[in-house]
Amino acid sequence: MDKDSIEVILGNSNRRFSGVTSTMLRVLEYHKDQIGVAVLGRHHLPDGVKSISLLECARLCRNYLPNGNYRVFHARRNNEVIQALILKKIFRAKIKIIFTSTAQRQHTWITRWLIRQVDSLVATCSGAAAVLKRKPDAIIPHGVDPETYTLPVNGKKEDWSSLGYPGEYGIGIFARIRAQKGIGILVDAMIPIMKKDPAPTVLIAGETTKSHEGFVNELREKIKDEGLEDRIIFLGKIHYDNEVPKLMRGLSIVTALSTIEGFGLPVLEAMASGCAVVASRTGAWEDIIDPEIHGKLVPCNDTEAAHIALKELTENHINLEKMGLKGRERVKGHFTIESEAKSLLQLYRSQN
Repeated sequence: MDKDSIEVILGNSNRRFSGVTSTMLRVLEYHKDQIGVAVLGRHHLPDGVKSISLLECARLCRNYLPNGNYRVFHARRNNEVIQALILKKIFRAKIKIIFTSTAQRQHTWITRWLIRQVDSLVATCSGAAAVLKRKPDAIIPHGVDPETYTLPVNGKKEDWSSLGYPGEYGIGIFARIRAQKGIGILVDAMIPIMKKDPAPTVLIAGETTKSHEGFVNELREKIKDEGLEDRIIFLGKIHYDNEVPKLMRGLSIVTALSTIEGFGLPVLEAMASGCAVVASRTGAWEDIIDPEIHGKLVPCNDTEAAHIALKELTENHINLEKMGLKGRERVKGHFTIESEAKSLLQLYRSQN
């Protein structure tokens, strides 16, 4: 790629793959053929995407683009804003800085200061916008690919059967295994339901880091004491691109019960896959889910409310596919990667 064709620099500061990394890469797939893009940091990049170092970026951005325009630096993390400010303030880079904020908690003083320095501020949902001291220039929600997350060809029953798990249908949760993600809430909410109803099986998909092994061991003991170890199943870390879409197609309900969340893509992935959803009132989920049409919304950290919601859905599980179809319509209309990418591209081009 000719350096004069690079119009956008993307931050990529985290060596560990995360939801932020995933979002950046998926939007990049849409942008790379429409606009010149380089990425600051080579972690997790696919073939054909140009990566550059900070020093290379400083050299690149010493001058304006050939048409006289600024380049855009899009940061999604605090340290990426700091990198952009070093380029702009120290190396006199000709850039405009865009920062996407997903957090729904009060920002630290350093984050508030960084936000004041950027040229454009993006929030991903109304909750993220509400905690900002500065009005965002745009609210651009994340999206998913409805061609990756699809409806089962022959219905949920057949796809669930093909997964090889017991029960008539599945309920899933996709998150790192820790208390904050609501794993314990799901288990406690489902135990009394599953002791009376043999139809559902619960799949818990996600990695357990060493610091949370004690929490997981306690959950496993609780499940074993209730005689449900064959129906509440820990899958461990799973391959995101290959295994998650297949599991989503087979599940009938996906839960997202975090006590705090930035955005929460699994809800969109589930809805695109035709699942009903039960989510806590955090992240972007209140913006996405219409209760009773797509599933249920419950207060954060409320096991009883989660139990009531799941009991109502499981008692009427023949209606779950109808909810799932409505959810897919919602995603295709408002929450695709393509719509996210188009909105960001419009914002990039508005900076000059």
